[in-house]
Amino acid sequence: MSKSSSKASDAKVISTEPLMIKDARWTKLVLTTYKDPLGKERTWEHAERATRPKDSPIDGVGIVAILQKPSGPELLLQKQFRPPVDKAVIEIPAGLVDAGESAAESAVRELREETGYHGVVSEVSPVMFNDPGFCNTNLNMVHVTVDMSLPENQTLKPELEDNEFIEVFSLPLTGLYGECKRLEAEGYAIDARVGTLAEGIEIARRWKL
Repeated sequence: MSKSSSKASDAKVISTEPLMIKDARWTKLVLTTYKDPLGKERTWEHAERATRPKDSPIDGVGIVAILQKPSGPELLLQKQFRPPVDKAVIEIPAGLVDAGESAAESAVRELREETGYHGVVSEVSPVMFNDPGFCNTNLNMVHVTVDMSLPENQTLKPELEDNEFIEVFSLPLTGLYGECKRLEAEGYAIDARVGTLAEGIEIARRWKL
């Protein structure tokens, strides 16, 4: 099977086993000692990424890429197999920042590499923490507009690494919440960033915000 014809759902976990700290390349476990509001000393086990550049306040970026189509705005999404959950996951484009790179620069680069689209940054969010009870991983959400009329967005040329198998697709923003439900019923996992965005759109619709 060629890489171009492979599907995220074709992948599967073969086995799992404990990972020794000395063998970990991407993450590390930490035991932090702290004082609670009453002055009592406590400990907390958590994880940290081992890849954050020393000059960067963030680990990575999530990219809210809006495709400007005649039928209406669509959100650019990806299907990518994630071994920790043993499922193909519905995600937005995302990636780690490089040393000396801003969130906006990282987003434009990652979007081009993962999807082939060229976009323009319109907004950078405050720093967001993915799961602060478990790890210190954080990111900026970067809003990017993709002009579908540009020649470079007609014939896409992603620059995927050998271990990246990404299916790119898009969905109308107006029906994103229902589409998340449909995709979950089909066996896909929904990334929290996609689900939260869909929830926000649905709440705004229901409460006429």
